[in-house]
Amino acid sequence: MRKTAMAAILAMVLGGLGVSMPARSQPAGDADAGGDVFDSYCSDCHSVSPKGTNKKGPSLYKVIGRKAGAISAFSYSAPMKSSGIAWTPDKIAAYLANPKAVVPGGTMKFKGLAKPADRANVIAYLANPD
Repeated sequence: MRKTAMAAILAMVLGGLGVSMPARSQPAGDADAGGDVFDSYCSDCHSVSPKGTNKKGPSLYKVIGRKAGAISAFSYSAPMKSSGIAWTPDKIAAYLANPKAVVPGGTMKFKGLAKPADRANVIAYLANPD
C-alpha cells in the first residue's frame, strides 16, 4: 500500500476519534502515478536511487527538506546555489510548474508540468520513491 492510501486511512481513523490532522497546502498525490510521471519526464536527467546517483541533474533521493544546491558532488548553477531554497512540497510544486520562475537564470531545461495532479503525484513519489 502506498503512502497516499496510508495517509487517507490514518486521516479517517483520526477523524473518527475526533483528532484532526494539520492542513496541507499541497493536494495529496498518488505515488504510483507519480512514479510513472517521473519516469516519463524526469528520469532522463534525475535519479531517485538511494545511492544518490547524479545524472545531468542532481539526485532527487530524499530531496524533500533538502537545501537547494546541497549535493557536493553535483555542479549546480550559480542561481540554484544562491537561491536559498529549501525543497518543501510547496516549493517543489512551484518549481515543477515553472522552473525558470522559481530559479531565474537556472540551467534546468525542463519547461514544467502543466497539470497540478501530475505535480502532486510526483511529489508523493519523491516522498517515498522506494
